[in-house]
Amino acid sequence: MNAVLVTPPTIYPVSLSELKAHLRLDSGTFAGNIDQTQSIAPGSHAIADNYTTHVGAWVEVIGYESLVSFAAGTNGATGTVDVKIQESDDGVTGTDWTGGAFTQVTTANDNATYEKAYTGTKRYIRTVAKVLLAACEFGTSVIRFAATTAEDDALTAILYAAIEHIQDITGRKLLTQKWDYFLQGWPCGDFIKVPFGNLQNTAGVEPVISWKDTDGTETTLTVTTDYLVETNGEWLGKIFLPYGESWPSGTLYPSNPIKIRFTCGWTAAADVPSLLKSAILFWAENLYLHGGRSAELGELVKNLVTNSRIRDEF
Repeated sequence: MNAVLVTPPTIYPVSLSELKAHLRLDSGTFAGNIDQTQSIAPGSHAIADNYTTHVGAWVEVIGYESLVSFAAGTNGATGTVDVKIQESDDGVTGTDWTGGAFTQVTTANDNATYEKAYTGTKRYIRTVAKVLLAACEFGTSVIRFAATTAEDDALTAILYAAIEHIQDITGRKLLTQKWDYFLQGWPCGDFIKVPFGNLQNTAGVEPVISWKDTDGTETTLTVTTDYLVETNGEWLGKIFLPYGESWPSGTLYPSNPIKIRFTCGWTAAADVPSLLKSAILFWAENLYLHGGRSAELGELVKNLVTNSRIRDEF
């Protein structure tokens, strides 16, 4: 199979923090096990009857145990503060996290600290606030359990190796990534299997099929007119001909004349099956403790991924 990675994944199914928790590793100190990042800076915040004026910074939390701290100072006379947590996949566009609204702070309950554990599944969170009737003092922070150890670089390499191993034995690419898949000729049948599973279909954008003739002139086919797409859920997607159509005619370029650009993988780490995540953790444990030589853990990993393995051959 001739496939070239175009855009690698930006998130991974298992985080370094989760691996260290699995291996029971931490920094050995309380301060080394946590970090804290401001979302809304502390200070006096002016009246704003909206959630678009006092907007905090996004903090990446995927793979971490996270706690949002709302430190309320002194409210102005009759002033109120409403704070809520928003979540996002990309750190750009956010939506309110269900259950993320803090108790409203008034002059009756100011000068106190309020906390909420984030239990959602998005990559980023932030806080936004509304202030009514008078300026109020407050700030928000995101606290993450993020133990740092001297082995972090080695553990990161082990984690990536474990992810690659699970992808190899399942025939999958686990999280969103873009690939170019090359063919030397058009198939005899009316469909083309697309590798790696979880084919993502963005109408009019991807998958895209193009081909080159003997002069190297590239032609891009038109979806719905020249071909159709079947994502087929978690399994192999297909590109197939509409009724009555045929693959392009003409002499093909001698090397990699047909290119299919596609995006595949689950779109969020939370969507990756728990058995595959467990397999990654156990294989990383095997690499960390035994250099990949433990037969027992190797057999366990095979059993965990059996039902997720793509059987089709290319």
